[in-house]
Amino acid sequence: MAEVYEYVPHALLRKRVRDIASGVEGELMAVVHENVSDTAIEHWVDLAYIRSASGHEFSTVIDNIEATA
Repeated sequence: MAEVYEYVPHALLRKRVRDIASGVEGELMAVVHENVSDTAIEHWVDLAYIRSASGHEFSTVIDNIEATA
């Protein structure tokens, strides 16, 4: 099995973003191409890791983020 993650460059890194699904805003800390499978069949997704104002980090699919003004 290959590595379980790989960092991906993104134009919004270290910028303020909003998770469309939850409405939570924060700073985009990293984008990771991550193997999220729990079987022998690999399933890779690009996850955005966002740090909210409270300091907690959470992840969401990269397509769920947008820049804030």
